[in-house]
Amino acid sequence: MTETGKTVKVTQIGSPIGREAYQRDTLKGLGLNKLHRSRVLEDTPAVRGMIRTVQHLIKVEDPA
Repeated sequence: MTETGKTVKVTQIGSPIGREAYQRDTLKGLGLNKLHRSRVLEDTPAVRGMIRTVQHLIKVEDPA
């Protein structure tokens, strides 16, 4: 059930140093590996779940 054309912009604002391995892996899965790096991703349930996992390390915006 992908909504066509919906995207979300995520920016890393927290460091993965000292975090659990699954949180580091989730950031890598989102394409984030350095502070203040941003990615525009398709807004799917899988991506939303990853965002929820590391919500304290990222900032989520509407890319418009």
